[in-house]
Amino acid sequence: MDLSELQAIADKEISSRKAIRVVCCQAAGCLSGEGKDLLAALKASAAKSGISADIQICGTGCMGLCSRGPLVRIEPSGEMFERVASADADKIIGALEGKPFDEKKSDTNQPFYTKQLKVVLANSGKIDPDRIEEYIAEDGYKALYQVLRESTPQQVIETITKSGLRGRGGAGYPTGLKWATVAKSSGKKYMICNGDEGDPGAFMDRSVLESDPHRVLEGMAIGAYAVGADQGFIYVRGEYPLAIKRLQTAIKQARFNGLLGTNIFDTNFNFRVDIRIGGGAFVCGEETALIASVEGKRGVPRPRPPYPAMSGLWGCPTLINNVETYASISTIIRKGSDWYSGIGTEKSKGTKVFTLAGKCENAGLIEVPMGTTLRTIVEEMGGGVPGGKVKAVQTGGPSGGCIPASLLDTPVDYDSLAKVGSIMGSGGMIVLDETDDCVDVARFFMEFCMDESCGKCVPCRVGTVQIYRLLSRIAEGQGTKKDLAKLRELCDMVKTTSLCGLGQSAPNPVISTLRYFEHEYTSRLIDKDSSNGSVPADLRNHQSTVLVKEASHGG
Repeated sequence: MDLSELQAIADKEISSRKAIRVVCCQAAGCLSGEGKDLLAALKASAAKSGISADIQICGTGCMGLCSRGPLVRIEPSGEMFERVASADADKIIGALEGKPFDEKKSDTNQPFYTKQLKVVLANSGKIDPDRIEEYIAEDGYKALYQVLRESTPQQVIETITKSGLRGRGGAGYPTGLKWATVAKSSGKKYMICNGDEGDPGAFMDRSVLESDPHRVLEGMAIGAYAVGADQGFIYVRGEYPLAIKRLQTAIKQARFNGLLGTNIFDTNFNFRVDIRIGGGAFVCGEETALIASVEGKRGVPRPRPPYPAMSGLWGCPTLINNVETYASISTIIRKGSDWYSGIGTEKSKGTKVFTLAGKCENAGLIEVPMGTTLRTIVEEMGGGVPGGKVKAVQTGGPSGGCIPASLLDTPVDYDSLAKVGSIMGSGGMIVLDETDDCVDVARFFMEFCMDESCGKCVPCRVGTVQIYRLLSRIAEGQGTKKDLAKLRELCDMVKTTSLCGLGQSAPNPVISTLRYFEHEYTSRLIDKDSSNGSVPADLRNHQSTVLVKEASHGG
């Protein structure tokens, strides 16, 4: 394969397209709402009407507005229809023949669409993820050709470094610096794509893998060339069967076309990618636990250093980035580091993909420049709370915090979110309204962390259980001032002494709700009006038992 052959595939694909194209979302969200039947109905309706030869009907990836699915879009007009059922197929085909169908037309001029800047999601909802030809027609794999034939590995790393890209998995570590560390190491090297997305309410990585798998493969191949690796693994949780299926198809297509495998683009660069399926353990999102799982061991973290960049998979230097990070690479290479670094804020460059969930009008998948405010995302793009008011926004999942409505003008970037006691995390945002109880929210996330703890270290294994029990006592109106003091003490202990990021961040939802919604805790204490804070003897005994006895959970 050379550039002329790649361009020939693109030209053939573009020339074969019909003047009118009807795309129907076939991502997991819309498929759960009879999206598959809808696609079949559209094709049948077109055939019945006699215009099937003049239009192209195909499936595509996520179009973003998941709460209004299934979605159908007409190209090139850009008309979109929402909440479409199979019974509407004749009306949509009729609209192509000039028959009005305004009942389910979506307003594409609303902020949900107009305030987005799509880099990672540029092809999502636009191309058929099962056809490599469509990806190539959108300049796919040209960035890989460019680096293999025109750049040295060091030049690639310099481009990524200058772009300011930071890891999108949550920690925000500078991508170029991580790549440079692996590149300087010697011996056998590996690449890993972390697709073990486990935060409640988050589905960014799943949507990218379902909608544009070749973008991730191309980013991995570019990274492999830059650091000197020839083997990559994509670690995907087993709960994402559609993402796994489309990845498998994409890998086969890329191998067939000489874009993965040996002597890629007639160079001496070889790169193989395999899939590893996770069993759904949240802790395997932590890089050392993920490595253990890929090796066939139980997914538990290990102390760092050494970091994976120095000693990772099978003791070899290993580059680990998440799905969204790799999906950003090809565009940075094609458009340049200056273009990418011109988006976002001084310390948080580029765009970020978020999932909006919870109590908002428009739930779904969005991509915005770093520095966009929470208010813009939640109230303008998300449409606010139907018939109510925003109380708080939970960002960062179990590792993040609740940000109150009074701070909605906070820019969404790494530093600004840290200042208000939360994190960006992988990109989940859950909107809470006035009917949501923050003590219950904190208890929900703590129960999640408690259940997902691997049990390796005592602070996380025992501490999360004790925090959960204290939260339950307070939520049920049986807590005391001493319980509240002990809750703060335990949160600090778990945060500062746990082995890995899961335990270290597990108390964050509790800490943030105590910071901004302490009255919801104190109003439930049985001694809230007591001046001396004394605790009845039976409750003191019960409290002592709860705090001292090691939980059976996790050993």
